[in-house]
Amino acid sequence: MAKKCEICGKGPVFGHNVSHANNKTRKVWYPNLHKVKAVREGRTVQLKVCARCLRSGSVTKVA
Repeated sequence: MAKKCEICGKGPVFGHNVSHANNKTRKVWYPNLHKVKAVREGRTVQLKVCARCLRSGSVTKVA
């Protein structure tokens, strides 16, 4: 199960947690994904969509 938005392609971002002592450990930030039933090319499909795509109206949700 890919942690990637099916509309914009937004995926995980990698970096470090940095402590006060400047110790670095690996860190991953995941996008805020939601499973949504949406209309795509005239069909009802279930998509994994990030919150920004939902807010911006890039997805037509099923009524």
